[in-house]
Amino acid sequence: MANPSLLILPGDGIGPEVMAEVRKIIDWFGAKRGLVFDVSEDLVGGAAYDVHGVPLADATMAKAQEVDAVLLGAVGGPKYDKLDFSVKPERGLLRLRKEMDLYSNLRPAQCFDALADFSSLKKDIIAGLDIMIVRELTSGVYFGEPRGIFTEGNERVGINTQRYTESEIARVARSAFELARRRGNKVCSMEKANVMESGILWRDVVQEVHDKEYPDVELSHMYADNGAMQLVRWPKQFDVIVTDNLFGDVLSDCAAMLTGSLGMLPSASLGAPMANGRPKALYEPVHGSAPDIAGQGKANPIACVLSFAMALRYSFDRGEDADRLEKAVEKVLADGVRTADLMQNAGETAVTTSQMGDAIVAALDASL
Repeated sequence: MANPSLLILPGDGIGPEVMAEVRKIIDWFGAKRGLVFDVSEDLVGGAAYDVHGVPLADATMAKAQEVDAVLLGAVGGPKYDKLDFSVKPERGLLRLRKEMDLYSNLRPAQCFDALADFSSLKKDIIAGLDIMIVRELTSGVYFGEPRGIFTEGNERVGINTQRYTESEIARVARSAFELARRRGNKVCSMEKANVMESGILWRDVVQEVHDKEYPDVELSHMYADNGAMQLVRWPKQFDVIVTDNLFGDVLSDCAAMLTGSLGMLPSASLGAPMANGRPKALYEPVHGSAPDIAGQGKANPIACVLSFAMALRYSFDRGEDADRLEKAVEKVLADGVRTADLMQNAGETAVTTSQMGDAIVAALDASL
């Protein structure tokens, strides 16, 4: 059988630095676990604009459609702030999501014990946290029509339309239920059915999918504003949360900061299965391109490393290897290895981006 294929798009800012550490880990799995990937690399974001005049070349888009998974570092930076909106670096990422039809965005919020003190919440509330937010990514208020700024009478009015079809809701609900079966077997669906017709439809369709296809999974419903409150009140009550594009945007950022550092948070965006049964997939860290520290060896590569762990689990059905990598990261943190963003006490010495990658590889070696 052919090796699984990966397209790496390091992007801008710290993207190439953190991705270099992921390449070490990919090589480790090939050498030590017999998991050899066919890896190609290309440009996205500002790096692509500098060469091609667009944030994502058509040839790169074609590659992304053909591979088993895409790994992306980060895009953007002040160098590109004055570009026309149509060619800003972020448009490259949005094109990938749209044309690959990546409708299910997975945003885990996991708190490693060694970092429990980094959260603004009390340690007993956050320690051991492991939740997954599934955000619908390709519809809703960000894409609905009509939209725009119009003139009515003597003033301007801004319009955005919240729009969902039954099939769009059903497919992301299935994604959440399937994930829950791998985890704690519990899903909480969040919307605003009390004030929005789209919320009523959302609740109805999620319940229908559950009753017909996933009766073994525990399902609850919650208004999204209460969900935000519950995330900071007692987040460990949740396993998988499924919600729409707008609420998912807000709730996933809220959940992200429960863990205390954006440098720790991976994500996955998944689409429909391809001919080989693997989903269309894009994996990326939640953090931005951090141009202020680019090239200085200060970037934390863990979010990008954990994004690759998600690829192992959700694209390549290598759950054991994903666990191995996540435990290696946990061991490194427990041993006190820290990049600058994770420093807590005076007198501690931060390791470089490369040294953190080396420490994770050493922990993987120790796991054999």
